[in-house]
Amino acid sequence: MLSKIIKQADIDHFAKWFERAEKIVIVSHISPDGDAIGSSLGLWHFLSSQDKTANVIVPNAFPDFLKWMPGSKDILLYDKYKDFADRLIAEADVICCLDFNDIHRIDAMGDAVLASPARKILIDHHLNPGDFTQITISHPEISSTSELVFRLICRMGYFNEITKEGAECIYTGMMTDTGGFTYNSNNREIYFIISELLSKGIDKDAIYRKVFNTYSESRLRLMGYVLSQMRVYTDCNAALISLTKKEQRRFNYIRGDSEGFVNIPLSIKNVVLSCFLREDTEKPMIKISLRSVGTFPCNQLAAEFFNGGGHLNAAGGEFYGTMEEARELFEVALAKYKPMLLETKS
Repeated sequence: MLSKIIKQADIDHFAKWFERAEKIVIVSHISPDGDAIGSSLGLWHFLSSQDKTANVIVPNAFPDFLKWMPGSKDILLYDKYKDFADRLIAEADVICCLDFNDIHRIDAMGDAVLASPARKILIDHHLNPGDFTQITISHPEISSTSELVFRLICRMGYFNEITKEGAECIYTGMMTDTGGFTYNSNNREIYFIISELLSKGIDKDAIYRKVFNTYSESRLRLMGYVLSQMRVYTDCNAALISLTKKEQRRFNYIRGDSEGFVNIPLSIKNVVLSCFLREDTEKPMIKISLRSVGTFPCNQLAAEFFNGGGHLNAAGGEFYGTMEEARELFEVALAKYKPMLLETKS
């Protein structure tokens, strides 16, 4: 059995909206990851099974390794179909905001969502949720938004209505947001949920292969190059990898090619913090990804130095400046957090 984490009042409130709504729009964050797409499609499959007119809209493209997911071809990209998306958002009865904690995380789509008269619900697992929805289901202690979507559907009494396709999407979101259940995944209820998803007929081994074992040759060569340039700070138990726009062009980079790179340095003995700096190809900034092990709070470092945040062991941020300036700032952060880094066990 699952513990009743979501407040009953929030479930009852959403259930009333659900019964009355005909048009429902699901939105998620910019540069959607596995949890963003998995939770959105998981909810979309459920709503569609209940004869609702549901649409998933995301700010921009998502990685190729997620495009096998059932329903992915029906996802609307806001940066390509803005006028149509704006109309759907404006005409929606309910807007479900998934896997982001602040309106700026959906980029240019935020204005349309705020302007819509639709009722709005936030379902998310990041810290410090913004106040832009009437219902807020926010649980940072939960490993993924996909898990929250599963919990919500079940608490509403619709477990039997979850299809195999919906279960595949939910499982993918849970799997990708925990690094294949290698971090933020010690809660035994996660594995109860997995067993329930397996009862729907999903093949979790095949899902793993579709997500993690379908990369291109150039992606593997890119990985080798990035690791060959890695800096290891043995005096701080940390490592840094980076990727410039020029290097991305050299290796024919496509969205998602660097997915998971930030986790690799954590396989080095005694390294408890890994940082990945990637020069954005669309905006003049550096994207920062941070991963840690044990009790080291990489979300705290991200918030203090890179205008970011996230979870204890997985966080991110942004830096406006050159790659070298970003590296220098990371080294300033290392100097400050050195005592904590040395105390943390890998």
